[in-house]
Formats: sequence, C-alpha cells, structure tokens
Amino acid sequence: MSQPMQAAAPEQPYARRWPMLFILLLAGFMNLIDVTIVNVALPSLQEGLGASSSEIEWVVAAYILAFAIGLLPFGRLGDRIGRKSVFLVGVAGFTLFSAFCGLAPSTGWLIIARVFQGFASAMMMPQVLAIVQVTFPPEERGTAFSLFGLSAGLASVTGPLAGGLLISLDLWGLDWRPIFLVNIPVGLFALWAAGRVVPKLPGNTGQVNDLGGTLLAGASIFLIVFALIEGRGFGWASWIFGLMVLAAVGFVLFYRLQKSRERADLTQLLPAALLRNRNFMLGTTMVLLFFSGVAGFFMVLAIFWQSGLGFTPLESGLTTVPFSIGVLVSSAINGRLKSSFLRQRTAAGALLLAAGMVWLRGVVGAIESFDDHWTAAAPLFVSGIGLGMTISSLFQTVLSNVQGRDAGSGAGALQSFQQVGSALGVAIMGQIFFAVLEGGGPSASGDRYLSAMQTSLIYEIVAFVGVAALVLLLQAPKAPSVYAPSAVPE
Repeated sequence: MSQPMQAAAPEQPYARRWPMLFILLLAGFMNLIDVTIVNVALPSLQEGLGASSSEIEWVVAAYILAFAIGLLPFGRLGDRIGRKSVFLVGVAGFTLFSAFCGLAPSTGWLIIARVFQGFASAMMMPQVLAIVQVTFPPEERGTAFSLFGLSAGLASVTGPLAGGLLISLDLWGLDWRPIFLVNIPVGLFALWAAGRVVPKLPGNTGQVNDLGGTLLAGASIFLIVFALIEGRGFGWASWIFGLMVLAAVGFVLFYRLQKSRERADLTQLLPAALLRNRNFMLGTTMVLLFFSGVAGFFMVLAIFWQSGLGFTPLESGLTTVPFSIGVLVSSAINGRLKSSFLRQRTAAGALLLAAGMVWLRGVVGAIESFDDHWTAAAPLFVSGIGLGMTISSLFQTVLSNVQGRDAGSGAGALQSFQQVGSALGVAIMGQIFFAVLEGGGPSASGDRYLSAMQTSLIYEIVAFVGVAALVLLLQAPKAPSVYAPSAVPE
C-alpha cells in the first residue's frame, strides 16, 4: 500500500520523495541496462539463433520502436487515470516479458517478446519523469534530474560488463539468456518497493483518449523505421520509398488532428500547445538527432569488436568502460551545476562527442587485438564526458516550459522523440555498417569491418555537430514552473 501524504500545508513537498526517487531510478536503471546488455550480446544472439543482419537490427529496434510508439499514449494515460497505477503495471509487464525474452526459442519469438517488453517500458518511463516533476520543488528538481544522468552513467558501465560476464560464464548452459532473466529479481523488488513509497497521484478522469492520434503516430513511426531497416534487404524497391512517403503524410495528418482536437476542446495525444512551443519542438528535434547517434553507435561498435576483431563479449564490454566512466564523471559534475548554463553545457557536450568520434575514427584502425584496446580508451572517455554533459542539460531545457497538467504527455513526448531517434539511429547506422560490410561479397574480412566502422562514424560526427548548431536557435529556458500546490500528490 502507498503511504498517503501528510495533511500539511499545500506547498510542502512529499516527505518521502528521496526514497521514492531511488525506486524510480531503479526502474529507469532496469530499462537502460537492458539496452546496453543487449548491445554486447548481439553477436552471441546472432550465432546462437542463426539470425540475419536485419533480424539482429530488429532485436534492438523492435524494443525501441514499441517503446517510442507507447510513450505518448501511456504518458497521457498516466495523466488520466493516475501515474502510480500505470507505473506499477509497467514494472510488472517489463519483468514478465523479460522472462519471455530469456526463454525465447527463436529469433522471431525473441523479437515479439521484445515488442511487449518495449510497451511495458513505455508504461513505466513517462510516469517516472512526471512523478518527479510534481513531487519535487523547483530548487531540488535540478538535483533529481542530475541523478537520472548518474543512473544512466551507472547503467552504461554496468550493462556491457554484466552482459559480457553473464555470457562468458554461460550459466547452466544458457548462453545469452541470463541477460534478460536477470531483470526478474530486480523487477520484483522494484514492484514491491514502489507500492510502498510512491504516492498516489490523482488523475484527470475527464480526459478522453486520443485513439486517432495514437494510431496515426504509431503507424507513421513504424513505417519509417521499417523502411529504413528492411530497405537494404529488398533492394530499395519503390514501395520502400512509398512507405516513407506514407509516414510523412501520417505525421502531417497527426499534426492537423491535434490542432482540430484542441479547437474542439478535446484531449490531444501530444498537446497542440506543445507543438506550438518553439523551444519544445526545437529541443525534441535535438533529442531525436542526438539519440540517433548514441543508439546506433553502440550497436555497430559491439559487432565491430566481436565479429570484426574477435573480442569475447566480456572483452567487448571492458573496452567500452572508458566511455561509461566519462559519463559518470560528467554526470557528477552536472549534479553540482544543477540548472546553470544549460544551453552552453548542451552545445559543449555535443561538440565533445563529435570530437571523440573524430578521434576514435582516426585510431580504431590501429587496434588488431584486445591487447591494443587501450588505443580507444581516450577518445571513448572524451565521448562519454560529452554524452553525460548533454543528456541532463538537454532534458531540463526542453521540459522547463511544460505545464503540470501536461507533465505526463510532455515527458512522454520527449522520451518518444528520444526513442524514435534511437530507432532511426539503429536503422541508419545499420544500413551504413552492413552495406559497407556486405558490399564486397558474402565473406567479410577484417578490413571491411574496419571500413564499415569508420564509415558509420561519419554519421555520428554529423549528428552531434548538428545538435550543437541547433542549440544556438534555442531561447533561454524559463524558470521551472511545473511544481504547484495543485500538483502535490495525495
């Protein structure tokens, strides 16, 4: 049972907000570590299940795509029926479908389980940010957001190492399967603890679900990602480009539908007020571009280390540790800066990431075995510093103008753009990497893996420089205004 708020003055924040934050961070950590663990396991998955290159992309993209499609409607559902209830169902579903992933007998079943795992995660994550927004006063919210960056850094450290170790140990002959099964005890604990420390947050039952907007947004996102992932396999047939055109039409219709629902005073999946908010839309574009570089990078890097250079999963995880350490260091610094210099930190972080990718592209050719992996340590560390510097400042900037009544949909929209960017990044980087890798015939050599990696990094550089350029167009964020007495949980 949740503990009710004390009948104190209405401006008094929730007394158990810090223990609550720990549980919310644990749920977010579980989601983040799942992504990083899977990246390390991709070569083992491909070998163990006999998967093709496009199927391996779908193991990553199916989760991200379901996550992206579900974030907006589930964020709005939390606004409507109560954020705690939706959060608990999401944690339970994520735990259950993690078990299904670990028991999947084939690639097809694994992809299906990943879809449902992604939907469950989409129920959890919008509620996490929304709950923080309405339970923490403005002067503490910067610290709370910086802790999300720190948990992301911990996940980026723990995921590759835990994944590599679990696969190398081959527990009970299960090979890659424990990377999913490990979520079960963590999820059960998070479910039990959240029921006790997360307060009951009243929903707005007067809202009506925007079914048309949900279908249009979901279909459009699916069409563009499907076309990008499967385009190479179908020889870029004309109907693939037709799917892209249909996706663009769907996005236009979605925008028009949201405006028409606003005029009719009906609930919108993505509030039209947010669509008119210049800072919010610029910020979400930056989020999309930024995460398209991050997600695709780790997918191709794991394949390059293991399939191209013969690293074991554990060696692959160890090689990426400098990046994770950079994220941790940067996140700790962000915690001290709180809400200061947000735009400057975003631009500097994106440029550091771009510089790190340029540096990595120049040195990666000198790595021939695991003994040489230290060559990549410095550029990966610099890139990690850039990632940690950018994430929390970017999210704070975008969310600074979101009103409390739209906190769930605003947080869901932001994370949806993040996940759409990740799905696009997996698709685009996969296209670049596998096109170069398979361009010379069915048998890939070490030189072709190197060429594929170096070519893929060009997209990374362009994406991060683009984010830094877009920061210049952002207006200075307003003082946080989401926290209000009316938003205090009961």
